[in-house]
Amino acid sequence: MTVTALVAGLAAALAVAGAAGLVRGRGPRPRGGGRWGRVVAALARLGRGLGPRAPGSLDTRIAAAGLSAPAADVMAVKCGAALAGLACALPLAAAAPGRLGPAACAAAAAAAFLAPDAWLRRRAAVRARAIEAELAGVLDLLRVAVTAGLSPARALAEVGRRHPGVLARELRRATGRLALGAPAEAVLADLERRCRAQGIAALTAALRRAGRHGAALGPALAAQAAQARAVEAQRVAEAAARAAPKIQLVVALLLVPAVLLLVAAALLPALTGASGAT
Repeated sequence: MTVTALVAGLAAALAVAGAAGLVRGRGPRPRGGGRWGRVVAALARLGRGLGPRAPGSLDTRIAAAGLSAPAADVMAVKCGAALAGLACALPLAAAAPGRLGPAACAAAAAAAFLAPDAWLRRRAAVRARAIEAELAGVLDLLRVAVTAGLSPARALAEVGRRHPGVLARELRRATGRLALGAPAEAVLADLERRCRAQGIAALTAALRRAGRHGAALGPALAAQAAQARAVEAQRVAEAAARAAPKIQLVVALLLVPAVLLLVAAALLPALTGASGAT
């Protein structure tokens, strides 16, 4: 069990190193000096050309996590991490009894290979929650900008520049691509891939209708903002409902016994004194 824990720890360390490099947007071949960048670059060199071709879904997961790394580079990091995890597990496998050594080696390689996928999914889920929380405010600002006479592209650029948050950064990225001449359809499709949250599809559909047919954006944005607030209020209410049993459990297991102990500590001298006098 100790050997398995050590192997799992090494595999997790390798996976975290690769994930940290991806968070910084360095990719597997950074030009800068950072420690995590060098680790990711080493893993990419180790795994490049040895692993399978990147699946098509990896591009989608990378985009949903808000990263811009090529799928082939991420696949190289994953394969390099698996090889490094296997290499770290080999010395420990010799001391493992029976068939535990080969199993630990396989577990270490598999954990190091799959951990970045789990990290991408978790990061995408965190981003989706943040976007859903910001969506109503962003839609209100868009509605005000469009009602004031700005074009949809200019309104997106202004809101992206003035509003903080994950969604605003994605809007700045989208309008930057539009300014460079990218097709509007490709930009909106990329926005949906990078912002996989409830309400984004309706926003991009309204922008498509406005671009193709000249449909008014103001009423659609007002309705979507109201819907986003209702969804966020429901999510907060559900979170509060889930928190209530946890609070009751803490009160029952920690606070009530603590109060009883204090009462017992206060009564104990009186009880012992009464029994001694008797």
